[in-house]
Amino acid sequence: MRRHPAGGWGYHRRLPSAVRPCMSLFRFALFFILSAWASVHAAPLVPAPTHVLFDGEIRRLVDEAGIPGAAYAIVVDGRVESAYGIGVRELGGKAPVDADTVFRIASVSKTFTAQLVATLADEGRLDWSLPLPRFAPEFRLKGGSEQRIRLQHVIGQSSGLVPNAFDNLVDAGQSLQQILPQFRTLEPSCAPGQCYGYQNILYGLSVQAIEQASGRRYGDLLAQRVFEPLGMEHASVGRDAFFAAPDRALPHVRRDGGWQRVEVEPNYYQLPAAAGVNASANDLALWLIAQMGGFPQTVRAADVAMLTTPRVTTPKDLRRGHWKDLLASAHYGLGWRIYRIGGEPIVLHAGWVQGYVAEISYSPRLRTGLVVLLNAESGSALNEIGSQFWQRELAAFPAPAEATRSAATPASSRTAKPGAKVSASTPGKRNAPEARTGAARPAAPARNAARSPRGQGAP
Repeated sequence: MRRHPAGGWGYHRRLPSAVRPCMSLFRFALFFILSAWASVHAAPLVPAPTHVLFDGEIRRLVDEAGIPGAAYAIVVDGRVESAYGIGVRELGGKAPVDADTVFRIASVSKTFTAQLVATLADEGRLDWSLPLPRFAPEFRLKGGSEQRIRLQHVIGQSSGLVPNAFDNLVDAGQSLQQILPQFRTLEPSCAPGQCYGYQNILYGLSVQAIEQASGRRYGDLLAQRVFEPLGMEHASVGRDAFFAAPDRALPHVRRDGGWQRVEVEPNYYQLPAAAGVNASANDLALWLIAQMGGFPQTVRAADVAMLTTPRVTTPKDLRRGHWKDLLASAHYGLGWRIYRIGGEPIVLHAGWVQGYVAEISYSPRLRTGLVVLLNAESGSALNEIGSQFWQRELAAFPAPAEATRSAATPASSRTAKPGAKVSASTPGKRNAPEARTGAARPAAPARNAARSPRGQGAP
């Protein structure tokens, strides 16, 4: 008997030389497995005091508005700090909403489309400067002005067209084949890239560029490149996939002074790149974590920097309810909005289709993000929830005096100094679109342009 090297007494015999390498491999494998287990089962985060207040605030707002159901998630430093459901999936029903309940996320879908374009551009399979007629030859404008529009203008909402052109025809249930000929009556009110004009139909045509470049259907590619690598287990594309989800929230609109259940309309599902994604709060929490560096093999930091570089001003956002008193500026990048509260960038996108509103947002400096999903058309409640969260968050964690003015590079921690500003034309980026951050004017309404009264698909 001899003393054990680690202390204590016991029988200890030197292993044969042939066995020692196997034991070394075994120890390494065991260490790796235990480390992985520890990372997955780490102790839950303790919610920050501001987030405890937020939980009470969102429940109060949802209750006061009579909204049937809601879900939210807060992410901090690459982890889901909290994710909860509120209320029920359907008015009059008993099935509760939870953090895995699937909602339609409407125009939040645009953020996924922008990422797919960036990924394909990284691989040299798609070009941001691809002319619109090359991937959507059926789209024509008056005088042939569509020839000047590039893919970057489509994703950057800077085609120059009147905002929400012919969205009212989508609302009315018309097909793209019926709607697209109407665009021949329109001409841009400014040069592409010079002014902001939010589009759903035109943005939806980007699906053709993605499918042509990848050789795969949009929904299949999104699942392969984003949903599966990130572990977004409940995310999907399309109406059939929505109804295949057993835990799904159903839509409600306000009629006769109260909320009423309505059918899940197929109209905006025909524009999957603009408004066709379904997801839960937990799914979108993972998407926000990816934006802040959590999945670098799937979402590259250089892509995030490019997509969130401010490009055209969005003056209407400066009048957005509950936000207007906070905002110093508002821009659109490529599939993302960039707000500034003081000098602080908040990157976000909202969505609105019949019976649902949704918003995701994050602070690159604080490495904090918020997901809010409602199964009722209450843009006012959505605006109040998001604006109050960020007002409270930025007051609790004020930026240092030398804080960067870029939304591009997240800090390594909530207390670290922000990263250096990243140029829109990142080295190695295939034909990265040039950012124009001057004071661009919004597109003026065209005489014959039909506009949706609500601009459905995005608040």
